[in-house]
Amino acid sequence: MTETIVAIGTRKGLWIARSDDRSTWRLEGPHFLMSEVASVAIDTREGRSSVLAGVKSWHWGPTVQASTDGGRTWTESAERALAFPADTDTALERVWQLTPDPNDADVVWAGVEPHALFRSADRGEHYELVRGLWDHPHRPSWEPGFGGGAVHTIIPEPGHPESLLVAMSAGGVYRSGDGGQSWQASNPGIRAYFLPDNEYPEFGQCVHKVARSEADGELYAQNHKGVYRSDDNGETWSSIADGLPTDFGFTILAHPRKPGMVWNVPVMDDGERIPPGAQLQVQRSDDGGATWRQQSNGLPSQSFTCVLRDAAGLDDLDPVGVYIGTRNGDVFASADEGESFQRIATQLPDVLVVRAAQIA
Repeated sequence: MTETIVAIGTRKGLWIARSDDRSTWRLEGPHFLMSEVASVAIDTREGRSSVLAGVKSWHWGPTVQASTDGGRTWTESAERALAFPADTDTALERVWQLTPDPNDADVVWAGVEPHALFRSADRGEHYELVRGLWDHPHRPSWEPGFGGGAVHTIIPEPGHPESLLVAMSAGGVYRSGDGGQSWQASNPGIRAYFLPDNEYPEFGQCVHKVARSEADGELYAQNHKGVYRSDDNGETWSSIADGLPTDFGFTILAHPRKPGMVWNVPVMDDGERIPPGAQLQVQRSDDGGATWRQQSNGLPSQSFTCVLRDAAGLDDLDPVGVYIGTRNGDVFASADEGESFQRIATQLPDVLVVRAAQIA
């Protein structure tokens, strides 16, 4: 028996929505009430039903919690799982991203604030600092974005265990071709309008999110003003913002099996941060960003909220499910690749992360 679960991390806890048919949903929670949950990963590798959550207690601080039964019960490592080594003289602020590696069933990556990357070789029980990125000469110049300075996106390349991409605010995109030992900035073509003396710098771009497509080398990026595609695994980028109601937003999603299918959740200019025309919407492209069309069936009008960078996710079913959570605590699900949505949760705290998967 399988079910689809949607893990919903918020400012004040974690909820799990469950469904046997992606039509009727039941909501469980909260777990970790009054603790912030900024990152979630659902690990289905080798038939697992594991969930990892980056939890920040305002009393005890941040850690990683783990569940092996689809989010029903939770355990925390006695060693608190993740911490900066003493020689860095740095304290962990928040775990922003948890990413199971598709090339190694035991490896989990964690992106944190302040800007750093950690690697676990034991399925998320313990993590070690990736020194290659921490010691990068650019790191002292990476600036915090409005939400903080963090590695918020981690993208391994399936079939290529040595290839890894990360993105951060505000440092840009960085790539490694040797499993994280060395890194290079990878931002050609991405504009940093807020740097008028050099709008196309080597690094310093404010990347909000990057998504990998099924096609070799195909990546999509949502920036602070700018939507981009790369066809060469991030070596170069081209704008695909034409046809969108705005080039600002926080999140972007790419279909796991259909090259060229990508979803963008537009937000009006960064001074407003509301949906275009106050209509909560998803913009979908089926041709790699050459053209876009609005998907808003079932989403509210006169909506003045927004969707944050990790508050959107896909499942891996056919057709693919699309899930978005808002800052006013609503979560919407589509079982038909965005053509129609239904509300599966409401009146939750500010939604920070949404992840979906089918588990046994």
